[in-house]
Amino acid sequence: MTTAIAWPRKTRELHNHHFDSTMWNGFAFRDDDIVIGTYAKSGTTWTQQIVGQLLSGGAPDFDVATASPWVDLRLPPREEKLPAIEAQTHRRFLKTHLPVDALVYSSRAKYIYIGRDGRDVVWSLHNHHANANALWYQALNDTPGRVGPPIEPPRGTIREYFLDWLTQDGHPFWPFWENVRSWWAIRHLPNLLMLHFDDLKADLPGQARRIAAFLGIDVAEDRWPAILEHCSFDWMKAHAAKAAPLGGVFWDGGGATFINKGTNGRWRDVLAPADCTAYETLARRELGEACARWLAGGAGGDAGLAA
Repeated sequence: MTTAIAWPRKTRELHNHHFDSTMWNGFAFRDDDIVIGTYAKSGTTWTQQIVGQLLSGGAPDFDVATASPWVDLRLPPREEKLPAIEAQTHRRFLKTHLPVDALVYSSRAKYIYIGRDGRDVVWSLHNHHANANALWYQALNDTPGRVGPPIEPPRGTIREYFLDWLTQDGHPFWPFWENVRSWWAIRHLPNLLMLHFDDLKADLPGQARRIAAFLGIDVAEDRWPAILEHCSFDWMKAHAAKAAPLGGVFWDGGGATFINKGTNGRWRDVLAPADCTAYETLARRELGEACARWLAGGAGGDAGLAA
């Protein structure tokens, strides 16, 4: 007897300076759609680049920023964004930063979720936030339809930024724990692949082949060298205009600022032992032991979470 799958159902909307989760309501899914989900700065653009390279066979001029839109970002307005997505003729691969319960989840699509230790997330998030220019603030804060307070420039040291993010659960962006917890809870679904930033760093060729197999993309062996070269950090940094949103116009330094370092562990020399204990204790409480250990190190290890 086959057990029916209990597909996730949307139960709420999320709105803030970035989000308009209603963008997904009534979205016309196709059978081969791909949705890439993360909390911000967890390897989203990297995974989009990998998928874009798999779909294009390693084309060096493939513009992933244009090809793979962030659906729940509240700009451009739905009247512009949704028709543009509908007009795409390639296999669509879309981006979301929503937790599952604020997302319209389709049984017809394939989903990829990428996790990353929250401390590494914040270090990348701080670079993203601290280097944002006036155009970024204008777009997010002044575009009509914003719900809630505006986002403001970061203040204080990076440690203070981290502690504020931790104690206020994702401030000034959006909640962290519910995002990770919601995707972990549905990891058993047949159309969801769970990835981890650390595993991509440790074995990009193996993880890229895993993604290709999950998505049903047949890649000729002679195309793999180009695909992997174009998914390396150095190549993406050098060609950041094709990876960063709008070529990086929202950040001082352009796309090369958006594609920052791609490294982990920078927090180790800054956070006090008590800071890490507070983070790890909260991770276990919010996620449970198994998920907390996965988030700290992926399948390749859990060295980032103290025993």
